Amino acid sequence: MKIFNHDIMNCTHQQVTGNYLYSGRVLGLTDQNDIVQLHPALRGEWQAIVGHYERIGLRHSQNVIWDVSSAVRLAHPQLETSVFYFGDAENQESYRSQQFRQENQRWHDVVQCMNNKNNFMELAHQLQVTVPKTLCFAQKSELRLNSEIPYPCYVKPSVSVDGMGIVRCADRQQLSLALYDMPDNVSFQIQEEVLAASFLNLQYRVTEDGLERHAATEQILDGCSHSGNRYPTEYQPWDLVEPMAQWMVDQGMQEIFAFDVAVVFSSRGPRYYAIECNPRYNGASYPTGVAQKLDIQSWICETFTTPLRALNDIDLSGIEFDAQTGVGVIIVNWGNVHMGKVVCLLAGSHTQQDQLRTTLKQRLMGTQLQESTLPPSFHPLESISNVGQAWN
Repeated sequence: MKIFNHDIMNCTHQQVTGNYLYSGRVLGLTDQNDIVQLHPALRGEWQAIVGHYERIGLRHSQNVIWDVSSAVRLAHPQLETSVFYFGDAENQESYRSQQFRQENQRWHDVVQCMNNKNNFMELAHQLQVTVPKTLCFAQKSELRLNSEIPYPCYVKPSVSVDGMGIVRCADRQQLSLALYDMPDNVSFQIQEEVLAASFLNLQYRVTEDGLERHAATEQILDGCSHSGNRYPTEYQPWDLVEPMAQWMVDQGMQEIFAFDVAVVFSSRGPRYYAIECNPRYNGASYPTGVAQKLDIQSWICETFTTPLRALNDIDLSGIEFDAQTGVGVIIVNWGNVHMGKVVCLLAGSHTQQDQLRTTLKQRLMGTQLQESTLPPSFHPLESISNVGQAWN
């Protein structure tokens, strides 16, 4: 039995609008006996998401505390803890960070260590893990622009969430501009551009039995930011990052964490480069957990925009997930509908995913597809047209 608090406000930049709405995406990962903390702003969508999950057969906790403060979680010391990030990524000296340190210092310390991209590179070199050429700096004054910088390159703050602050530089002039905008005392790295055919997310899970491989997914990126994942993937370079994963467990890591890996094609086949560590849950963790609970073997998870601002206004009739066929739409991140976004898992073959995406986008605009406009090969969903219902 666990208490879940997946509020992300302790590890996201202030510029991330609506970050208080993300606590709801963990709901699909909970069990019926668990306790889940949700932001009170999500209360108005509760009946809609419960109805959706009930129709698709996704069991979850009904024990909700409408408060995401750490004090609530700490008031249940008898329960296992599940949090998005075990620490404070914005301020390591904050009172919240001290609370996590007092609760479990080893877990806190390994999270803080591996959340720093420069520390990640140092450990990768120690363990002989293949990484791109990367120059690490504690501050701007250490850099000499006439040094051997691999252009084009990316300037990355050593601590960054969701691609915030990462800048591509094609030449010395662009690098100078990027550094000019960076605060003097911020550690950072300059990394060569990797012409990757794909980027992977390799998730691990720590259990009573030790380290487990959780899932390998391909990432969908919008620039430097994560916007979705696809499962399964033919690439499985677990051996590349396993030494780092085991080191983290030995240092006290718990729960779920992941590595980003670049896939580069060569005449000898694919080559793999470790890019960074996510010492926490990440965007791929939530659809992965839902898919595993529902035994979905092929899926894609994407972020969709909509002018609608309530789940009850979204019509999923005919496309809602059906466990009998293994095809359909599941809303994973439902709270940010208030900001005009929803994160949805589309289950089925690639062709079925494309069909679902077409229909879902139309529904999210608040309109119905005319029957004559549905793809003629849309048969897998016809069998569930009477099962899925509108939210209300």
